[in-house]
Amino acid sequence: MSSLFLYCSLFVFCSTLFHSTDGVLIRQFGRSDKTENVSHLHFFFHDILSGKNPTSVRIIGPPNGSSAGFGSTMMIDNALTEEQDPKSKIIGRAQGFYSMAAQNDIALLMVMTLVFEDGKYKGSTISILGRNPVLNDVREMPIVGGTGQFRFARGYVLAHTVWFDANTGDATVEYNVYVSQS
Repeated sequence: MSSLFLYCSLFVFCSTLFHSTDGVLIRQFGRSDKTENVSHLHFFFHDILSGKNPTSVRIIGPPNGSSAGFGSTMMIDNALTEEQDPKSKIIGRAQGFYSMAAQNDIALLMVMTLVFEDGKYKGSTISILGRNPVLNDVREMPIVGGTGQFRFARGYVLAHTVWFDANTGDATVEYNVYVSQS
């Protein structure tokens, strides 16, 4: 009799756990038929290493005086603008860091948050974490999250360098962002 009681108790417990009266738990764990909202954002990222007010500064140099750059890390607070011109309207900032992450290639590890300060997405953020092989014409990096209007965000970023100064390291990069959020 005690095994029947234990079985019935376990059945009632599991039934209650996975089948609530309003279906909240079922909605949490089940697939949704809801279509996703995909947004396309377009702006320019200005990486400024030179001048009196750089927006990218080295915080870690290459180990053992190596000239290759592997391990070098830059902290960034780069402007995001509507147009390629750095004096155009600023819509946000790219904040985080990037590091030289490859020994036999020129590829960065990008860890940054796009912080929107103006316009439709003001107060929202998109988080990016991925590899950026900078010599490729177009690079794809994953979106791993976000806040505000981009809560539970996922998607990808396409980056294309439109201007680079080899003497200073300054660059302007066009960003096309494709982001889905629930």
